[in-house]
Amino acid sequence: MRLASTADEELFARAVRALLERRCTPQDVRAGFARKRWEELAEIGVTGLLVPEEHGGLGLGAGALVAVAEEAGRACAPEPVVEAAVAAALLAEVDEDGRAAEWLRALAAGTAVPAVRLTGPGAAPVAHAAYADFLLVADGDRLYGRSAADAGVSAARGVDPGRGLGYVDMSMWSDGPLAVRQERVVSRAARLGTVGAAADLLGAVRAMLDLTVSHARQRHQFGRPIGSYQAVKHQLADVLIAVEFAQPVVLRAAFSHDHDLPSAGRDAAMAKVFASDAADLAGRSCLQVHGAIGYTEECDLALWLRRVWALSAAWGDAAHHRAVVAADLLGPAPAPPCP
Repeated sequence: MRLASTADEELFARAVRALLERRCTPQDVRAGFARKRWEELAEIGVTGLLVPEEHGGLGLGAGALVAVAEEAGRACAPEPVVEAAVAAALLAEVDEDGRAAEWLRALAAGTAVPAVRLTGPGAAPVAHAAYADFLLVADGDRLYGRSAADAGVSAARGVDPGRGLGYVDMSMWSDGPLAVRQERVVSRAARLGTVGAAADLLGAVRAMLDLTVSHARQRHQFGRPIGSYQAVKHQLADVLIAVEFAQPVVLRAAFSHDHDLPSAGRDAAMAKVFASDAADLAGRSCLQVHGAIGYTEECDLALWLRRVWALSAAWGDAAHHRAVVAADLLGPAPAPPCP
């Protein structure tokens, strides 16, 4: 059994990295979401990653999403790469007057931007709602879909401005729910979002580590680069160990999801725990090595700090997912482990 990315997934990820290195510099990240960049991502297949082939997408799975989401996190791209995959997974299971098929085609073509929220009833902030073309919001086991013009979105402020938060009041959505086949559709999509967010965090941690290593080599104190001191070396080595240990857990979760294994829910929760813990350690360690300048807008590290703080809480924080793992392992019938 091979959990690592396939050769095709690695090649795809390299193409995404090359595009983002050109089109998503720190200056571009500060400018926020760019529809032109979204269209360029669509041209190489990112927005239609999980869109079925009959609707113009690639029809791939969580393994491909992990490879691409890690590159999005590495570049701190503001575009909703993970949400597009989750939206595609949801819409592929929906029967509703052809609107789902229309949105799937628009996703694959890069002419529509999705926003997705699958947890909690009532008014709540939805990431990317500020510039989305359509929204998918779950309330219990029902999935609701609206175009942005009819969604009643109001502006919201969040930790990471690049996520484009908007408040959506579900009391305005009492009519016209999309018809999902069963509750499992929503829970499976939420599991996919959890795995995607974990992969995004891994990419962000690697970018933060690279930035901090470069800073430690350049900044001198007492006539020596600060990276030559063991205290700094050990801090950054701990971050590297944390992200390297988290990587196979995220890959295992993607494998479990794609093969619909009994342990898939627990594996996704474990992935988010490991990735969030690595991001927390990276945030504290990299900020300490940078010093107070790491908090400032002028320092690129601040872009990734805001991203990992927001993503660690998105799709369930580490405490929530630890409870999920504990409930499964200590329950009457724990799922068998991923082989």
